[in-house]
This record gives sequence, structure tokens and C-alpha cells, in this order.
Amino acid sequence: MTQEFYIKNMVCDRCIKILRNELEGEGLSVQEVELGRVILLTKNRKPDIISLLKVLQSNGFILISSENQKLVEAVKIELIILLRNLPFEQEGKLSEFLAQRFQTDYSKISKIFSSTEKVTVEKYFIKLKIEKVKELIQDGQYNFTEIGQSLNYNNVNYLSRQFKAETGMRLSQYKSLKNFKRNSLDQIV
Repeated sequence: MTQEFYIKNMVCDRCIKILRNELEGEGLSVQEVELGRVILLTKNRKPDIISLLKVLQSNGFILISSENQKLVEAVKIELIILLRNLPFEQEGKLSEFLAQRFQTDYSKISKIFSSTEKVTVEKYFIKLKIEKVKELIQDGQYNFTEIGQSLNYNNVNYLSRQFKAETGMRLSQYKSLKNFKRNSLDQIV
């Protein structure tokens, strides 16, 4: 028998690897691990759940049980995946993309996301993009114009204003820092 579990705070491939290794280390039979989801082959439900919860807690992950929280986490994962491959090219509006992706009216997605996370989907996506900008600045391979273009900003001035609004500093100020201040993707809300 298989059991599917939804997990909060999984944001990268390392999360998948760590969770798989830790679950297997606990003697659990892992069928699949992907961002936000684990499928276990289970024999006896109670010991498996206890072991799963132990692994999740020790690694900063949280078991999700409510349908609303599952949707919110799925939206977050989808947005993180969108920004993985650059250049990021968004065809149409973000609201249209999410409504189509989840086969749900965007107003429902937006309402659930905002009430759960206390921030709009759009604001969350801006925060993700700013973290991607920080990552690209830290990598040092691109200038500000190239970074803006790779993240689908119409011009570098718009990116600069948004960056300053989110971080309180200009792009050049951030670039000059000795210790870059980045936020972990699972901490963005």
C-alpha cells in the first residue's frame, strides 16, 4: 500500500535528496520524493507516520494536512520552479498561468494564498525574484541589465526600484557588500 504525504518547506533538489536519505535511513520504503510531496510504501501506518514526523521535524519540514495549505505550497513550488531556468519568460499574466496550472479560478487561489500566508501571490513572486537577483549578483556573471532581462523586467530601472523597495538598498550597494544577505526560499513570506 502507498501513502502520499504533502510537505511544507521543500524548495530545492537538496531538500529532495536529504529527505529521501533520511527517510530511508529510518527504514521507510520510499517510492517517490519530489518538491512538496513524498510517497511511501507502507506496511503499518502508525510507525511509518511517527518515523516520517521525526525526519520532517529534524530537517525543518512540516507535514501538511489541510487542502488549503496543500494548494498554497503547490503555488509556492510552481513559482520557485518558474525561476529555476533563465531567462525567465512569462507568457501572459501570472494569474492566468496559475489558474491554468491548477485548473482553479485565480480568485480562489489568491484568496487562499493571501489568507494563509498574509501576503499576495504577486508580492510573494516579487520576493522570489528579488532573491534570484541577489543570487545572480553574487554569482557575478551578469550585469544589472542582463539580470533584469533574464528575469523578464522591461528595464533595469524598474528592477532597481523593486529591489530597493524590497531590500532597502540599491543594486550597486548590495553588490558591494562583503557578506551577501540572502533569504532562504522556505523563509520567504
